[in-house]
Amino acid sequence: MAERQATIASSSGLHARPAKLFVQAVQEKKLPVTIAAAGGPDLNAGSILSLIGLGAAKGSVVTLKAEGEGAEKALDELVALLETDLDAQ
Repeated sequence: MAERQATIASSSGLHARPAKLFVQAVQEKKLPVTIAAAGGPDLNAGSILSLIGLGAAKGSVVTLKAEGEGAEKALDELVALLETDLDAQ
């Protein structure tokens, strides 16, 4: 099991465009990836509804977990996506 923490950089947090791009990236990894806000339950990171329920906003710290071959590299790429200000692009 690999685990990483990320600080969300987009002002719209995990809503709208950032969430869609993140879900798409998670699904491309084909790994069971979860995401959780501090003290919260692990949610399926491949589900847009889970991310909206997370309610994370800019500056929120979240924890990503994944298992399987390539999990560490996949999480590094997902952290980089979360820590990029997608609103500025």
